[in-house]
Amino acid sequence: MIGEFLRECWLVLAKLSPWFLLGALIAGLLHGLLPAGFIHRRLRGTWGVVKAVALGVPLPLCSCGVVPAGIGLHKDGASRGASVGFLISTPQTGVDSILVSASFLGWPFAVFKVVAAAVTGLLGGWLTDRLVPEKPFEVRGDGAASPEAPLGRNGRSVREMIRHSVEIIDSIRFWLIFGIAVSAAIGTLIPPSWLASLSQWGTLGSSLVALAISVPLYVCATASVPIGAALVASGFPTGATLVFLMAGPATNVATVGAIYREFGGRTLGVYLATIIAGSLGLALVFDWLVDPGSIPAAAASGHGHLAWWAHASAAILTGLLAWLTVRDFQRRWLRRPIVATAGGEEPVTTIGVEGMRCQSCVNRLEQALRSTEGVERVQVRLQPGEAIVQGKVDERRLAAVIAEAGFRTRGETEEKAHS
Repeated sequence: MIGEFLRECWLVLAKLSPWFLLGALIAGLLHGLLPAGFIHRRLRGTWGVVKAVALGVPLPLCSCGVVPAGIGLHKDGASRGASVGFLISTPQTGVDSILVSASFLGWPFAVFKVVAAAVTGLLGGWLTDRLVPEKPFEVRGDGAASPEAPLGRNGRSVREMIRHSVEIIDSIRFWLIFGIAVSAAIGTLIPPSWLASLSQWGTLGSSLVALAISVPLYVCATASVPIGAALVASGFPTGATLVFLMAGPATNVATVGAIYREFGGRTLGVYLATIIAGSLGLALVFDWLVDPGSIPAAAASGHGHLAWWAHASAAILTGLLAWLTVRDFQRRWLRRPIVATAGGEEPVTTIGVEGMRCQSCVNRLEQALRSTEGVERVQVRLQPGEAIVQGKVDERRLAAVIAEAGFRTRGETEEKAHS
């Protein structure tokens, strides 16, 4: 049984890896080609929602990145609607998820999944602007962060693009591993007849079951695809699988809490209602428009003979995941809490930092500060936005390093705001 499970894991990984790596590479190119700060500009009104959704659909951001990014849009002047549209559409799909979905479930399903993400994002954004009016004092930027101000370094070099691609893989690696393992477990342990029996409930009944499971649970858009493919292969209705692939990545307990804290209960209600009603309605539309039999059996479950480059891609991705995991353990060790003591040998400096949006920003700033001469240890916190540095280094030098990394010190922001 264990051997069969491991074999199934490798086959799922080999089928996923080429498209996943290609999607991550495309994401890096998008990051390098978009102008600095472009995603944070002019996202207001009806067309602001359209722009936010258009930017969000191809971005391979999961909840660890999309929540701070969406909240950051609002803090920097984007409307509630644009921010909510971004939060709904972005986690459902991405260039990597699109390619992996096409590989596992065929292009009709992948294209419809993109349309579903865009439609729910637009509806959620427009309804939010309509039902939850923006208060004047909420249209703001933090300090000097106006909608025109670049909020981070725009990497145009090949090295920066590759770094961004690797960070995307790093941000979802645990969910990727989880998705592969669950997919293999479904294929190995669950009899196809059991899931096939749910089809007698019809698309709506099966979709309600999928919704009850997926709303509180978070699964990455890309990592959930092999799970969905295994469900389809085992007889689960295709429309209900679409509900799982939409609601799973878009909602979870942590995301709900973050949206409630930033936007309030009314906006959260619109957010959840859009995802729930939209996923159910679009599942019915999908089963009406697309014949489930048009999804090739090989795309859903059969592995067949995989080319050598599929196995090579799986080996590359496995090595990359292992390296990222080792690096994560090293970072956790280096991030041990820094405590200033009266008789300490090295002084401790705390500097407020503005402009960090996700864990990738934290990693980048930590690396820049750690490589600075005189710095012994570094701890960067996304919330409340600060860098704690231990070592004999001038505070002005630390501020310069923070600026070079693409961020701003809080003191600098306040000075500009009052000037």
